[in-house]
Amino acid sequence: MQTHSAAVANPASTLPPQAADHDGLEQPARTLATVALMLAVGMATLDTAIANTALPAIALDIHASPAASVWIINAYQLAMIATLLPFAALGEVLGYRRVFLFGISIFTVASLGCALAWSLPALVCARVLQGVSASALMSINIALVRYIYPKRMLGRGYGTNAMVVAVAFVVGPPTASVILSIGSWPWLFAANVPVGLLALAFGYRTLPKIAGAKHGFDPVVAILTAVTFGSLILGLGEAAHQAGVGRVLLELGIGCLFGILLLRRQAGHPAPMFPIDLLRRPAFALSALTGVFSFATQGLGFVSLPFYFEQVLHRSPVETGFLMTPWPVVVAITAPIAGRLSDRYSAGLLGGIGLAVLAVGMASLAWLPANPGVWDICWRMAVCGGGFGFFQSPNLKAIMSSAPASRSGGASGTIGMVRLFGQTSGAALVALLFLMFGVQGSMYSLALGAIVAATACVCSLMRLNVVNEFAQS
Repeated sequence: MQTHSAAVANPASTLPPQAADHDGLEQPARTLATVALMLAVGMATLDTAIANTALPAIALDIHASPAASVWIINAYQLAMIATLLPFAALGEVLGYRRVFLFGISIFTVASLGCALAWSLPALVCARVLQGVSASALMSINIALVRYIYPKRMLGRGYGTNAMVVAVAFVVGPPTASVILSIGSWPWLFAANVPVGLLALAFGYRTLPKIAGAKHGFDPVVAILTAVTFGSLILGLGEAAHQAGVGRVLLELGIGCLFGILLLRRQAGHPAPMFPIDLLRRPAFALSALTGVFSFATQGLGFVSLPFYFEQVLHRSPVETGFLMTPWPVVVAITAPIAGRLSDRYSAGLLGGIGLAVLAVGMASLAWLPANPGVWDICWRMAVCGGGFGFFQSPNLKAIMSSAPASRSGGASGTIGMVRLFGQTSGAALVALLFLMFGVQGSMYSLALGAIVAATACVCSLMRLNVVNEFAQS
């Protein structure tokens, strides 16, 4: 085993995942490694927002119908969801640095493929490849933070990650609009190429080589995991888009069936791909559950608010875009602050405070006055963003610190699944409420969001009474 000083002197030296004496990278390696990681995370997040904004222009140019062009979005999201946990497991076996470098390399190539696509099938195939490579990045990025930052600064590292994701959501639509105003849609994807090469150069030079685990990688489990979660998320997404009941039940049924096969196949494995071993730990399970409820609240808000602003408050689409901005902007501001605080205070307490604020913000949106002004709406959106940002970074730290260092990949992959499952569940609930109450469903969605956020607050505060044996690892 190498000493800490040797590991820091050579950032790319090999470190066993359980190395107790490894405590992050020294400067400037830490900054360069963080830049590599954040460039990759920013690109993977930004590509979702950019593609959503540019979808009409892309569909028009490649002569695709609106219904068919939706697969430009769906292909990326489903590919990422289906492969998150397999890539997290692969990171534990091969090392997180290898998976990161693979992911950013393929993402860069896939982005070039998107830019050169000549038809809808070609673009969808390139987007699938993009989604798979984005999954490789998003599944292990939080695990890498654990080895880039020293223990005393981990909250700061997680806060930076949360800030980058929030900023990417904010700048995505305007970035797409600017690029489309001066060029054609392929430039949206071509712009990723130089950024990807820069992230690859920084990552190759500075990311630590973390030795892989001794157990192997089971491809059968990977397939079962992909089908299980791909089907479950697809079913929830179809429900959110009001697909036929039979179709939704079939997709959810397939997910449940393959889920049973998955649990049987991985029974007894020392590091199961679906991290049932981690979910048995109360601190980890409560943090994951808190995350699901909080992201469900975000889904309830982000999906219902555009309908609320346009159909209930009669705002224009341009005004709606402006009114949606305060939430992610304030998340970007508060997430790093909360991250730093989480290095000193309990994640259960910080998360509970943030989620209580989020619940108040959602309730205040649900009970807006009849003819609210811009300020009436914006301060309520800012309250929601402040609460969500104050929760997010401490919860990232809580999930990672609730797992042993050797299971950082499983914990990191769980974070991605928690976010996607929560957001998709929130969107499905919005669809259900619209079916039940028509246009008024948007207001009921916001009220339900307040209740779900309050539930998340209770889950977070429950962690104050739970012992976390890995809190300092």
